[in-house]
Amino acid sequence: MQEGPTQERFVRALVGVVAASALAYPILLCAVELALAQLLVVDVPAVVLWLTVAVACSVAVVAALRWGVARPVRSPWLLTGLVPPAVFELWVVWPLLTG
Repeated sequence: MQEGPTQERFVRALVGVVAASALAYPILLCAVELALAQLLVVDVPAVVLWLTVAVACSVAVVAALRWGVARPVRSPWLLTGLVPPAVFELWVVWPLLTG
């Protein structure tokens, strides 16, 4: 009678994967909007908005996957992984901030 908990874990893992994959297109949209807001006409409020939405979607993807495997999201490495994109965004916007 071990099939009950095993099947329950399998279903939970599948739901986590489906929830995480559902956020792939919003993250792609955020990437496109960020590129447009930075490259065509520099729009700082739009950059901040789309960057915030992208970070929220990225954290939601990790949270959905962690929920699927029944592990809490308490890792400081999750926030550490956001440092390289933040540094890149700062590098792109730096000429606007200094000049």
